[in-house]
Amino acid sequence: MRKATIICALGLAVVALAALNVSAGDHAYVGAEKCKMCHKVQYNSWLETSHAKALDDAKGSTDPAFEAKCLDCHATNSDESLAGVQCEACHGAGADFKKMSIMKDRDAAVANGLQIPTQATCDACHQDNGHSKVVVLADNKDNKAAIHEFKAAD
Repeated sequence: MRKATIICALGLAVVALAALNVSAGDHAYVGAEKCKMCHKVQYNSWLETSHAKALDDAKGSTDPAFEAKCLDCHATNSDESLAGVQCEACHGAGADFKKMSIMKDRDAAVANGLQIPTQATCDACHQDNGHSKVVVLADNKDNKAAIHEFKAAD
């Protein structure tokens, strides 16, 4: 009887952990057009950046020639449906934090998946590998040709 109880408890724990993993990994992208609704200044600034044009630049390249693996860094969700390095490439898939009631509370937004970019965010694509170059986030916060207009610090 005790063995059956332990097995049952372990089974329930496995099911609960699996459910947590499914919900944690089920974040959906909404696209920059949705972000634009509340973040017009940042969106309009981003449109002029190299990140916004990243997929077009990759497709126009002959050295190296464009191939599917380029989408990992030149598109937001590794396919062409969200072309370029859109908001969610750096800030995380937005479906879970896009509501105004969540976005107005930074802690709630972060708890719901908003990512505050760090150097590691940049390093995921910007590597000294002969194709891309290393960038230092701290040195680029004012580089509107690369990133976007930032909100005033709180």
